[in-house]
Amino acid sequence: NGRPRYVADIFPYKGYIWNYGAFPQTFEDPDHTDKDTGCVGDSDPVDVIEVGQAVCAEGSIHRVKVLGLVALIDDGETDWKVLAIRSDDPMADRIQDIQGLETHMPGLVGATVDWFSKYKVPDGKPLNSWAFGGQAKDADYAHSVIAATHKAWSRLIHSENETGFALANTTVRTSPHYLCAGAASQKLRALTGASLGQALADSAQAPAKWHYVHNGMVTNSSA
Repeated sequence: NGRPRYVADIFPYKGYIWNYGAFPQTFEDPDHTDKDTGCVGDSDPVDVIEVGQAVCAEGSIHRVKVLGLVALIDDGETDWKVLAIRSDDPMADRIQDIQGLETHMPGLVGATVDWFSKYKVPDGKPLNSWAFGGQAKDADYAHSVIAATHKAWSRLIHSENETGFALANTTVRTSPHYLCAGAASQKLRALTGASLGQALADSAQAPAKWHYVHNGMVTNSSA
């Protein structure tokens, strides 16, 4: 809504508990009901939880090994969370799958499910639910989801019809929404300026407090 978004500190978690990003060229289709989750997609790329040792810089790009996924149901929509580890991480050779993740990083998958269950409660929303009872699916299943959402993205980026999504891009030359670098720069200049300055001012006012969630409610908050 034109405002910065913050992740609440929900005790005992301080912000994100892993690196959090997304796979480019994927799309969780809001017009498609997944046969396993029974819910439509959430109109976003597929999210990636990277569990490696290093904290990644914002906007950085990394090659990862897919380990599996969990399927969050967020506001009634399917929100896939792929569990992965950077290919160059010191632990990457030891962790091949979900079982390896549980062996070498015990408790991380459970903490991930707990975090995503609660993370919107400080905003006044209910606990999130899960497909598959919150159990992680294996790497083969995750790869099938990535492939399906890539096909959905390809349909979207090549669509001639009005979709309601911002599809302007500088990389897919076969897309009707392709822009050359010069046209894209003009678009960006038109979008920045005052709005960017306001966003930076707002970001300086990020709230800093702990939220304590119990039985789906915030029982206390402390600065």
